[in-house]
Amino acid sequence: MLPSRPPSAPRPGSERTTTELIRWAAFSCVLVPVVLLWYGSSLAGAAGTALGLAAVTAVCRLLLRQSERGAARLLAEEEDAEDAGAGEHAPQAHHRGRHQRTGTGSHRGGRHSGGNSPAG
Repeated sequence: MLPSRPPSAPRPGSERTTTELIRWAAFSCVLVPVVLLWYGSSLAGAAGTALGLAAVTAVCRLLLRQSERGAARLLAEEEDAEDAGAGEHAPQAHHRGRHQRTGTGSHRGGRHSGGNSPAG
């Protein structure tokens, strides 16, 4: 049997992908100012670009880590709910989140059969 992982721990593949993404972002924070300097941009402009890219990268990293923790917490809550109430209560509809509507009117646009149109 496979060793169990704590429910709040991120998946190994996800962690590897995140780390790789952050490495590429850090690489671009160094590469872009070097290219700007190579093509004749000012040192101040390249430094400002580097600082801006580093700030954006740091915020993206923070948001990505927060999202991973939230996803791991949600997964742990779902697993706990399945373990605790297996068949005790009636199944509830899955909450789809903000702006993800269900029921009538959720599929907008495209062609419709029937209805009140003269052709239909």
